[in-house]
Amino acid sequence: MLSSSLLPILAILIAGSLPALQSPMNATLGRAVGSPLLAALVSFLVGTLLLVVAVGLQWSSPSLSAIRALPWWAWFGGACGAVYVSVAAFAAPRVGTANMLTMAIASQLLTSVALDHTGAFGMPARAAGTGRLLGIFLVIIGTLIVRRF
Repeated sequence: MLSSSLLPILAILIAGSLPALQSPMNATLGRAVGSPLLAALVSFLVGTLLLVVAVGLQWSSPSLSAIRALPWWAWFGGACGAVYVSVAAFAAPRVGTANMLTMAIASQLLTSVALDHTGAFGMPARAAGTGRLLGIFLVIIGTLIVRRF
């Protein structure tokens, strides 16, 4: 049995590899259907079907009071995913999967450290210390190296 601290790390390492697969799959789909937006729509429909099955297997009734208390922005996470998947389907065949993903990862890290630092969206605040900033700098350097070669 995996420890409770190892499980989320293993899960994110596995899930984190999926955009590398998703980008060329959606780019291929986009070429076939003639549109990165249509490819993203198909991708989200397939994902929605998977989620319907998963929710059906573990259904628990949501609290209506908790849903009513949500801030307006809590409903827009899917929009972020839709934009990302559409742009990835558009960009991957033009700049390459490795280039697209390293640039995406660099921008994700910059944004996430800023969000962590401020505690935005109700997340716990975590200071953007020297180590984190150095790590982002090294990722950006890595992005430039991947892009150049």
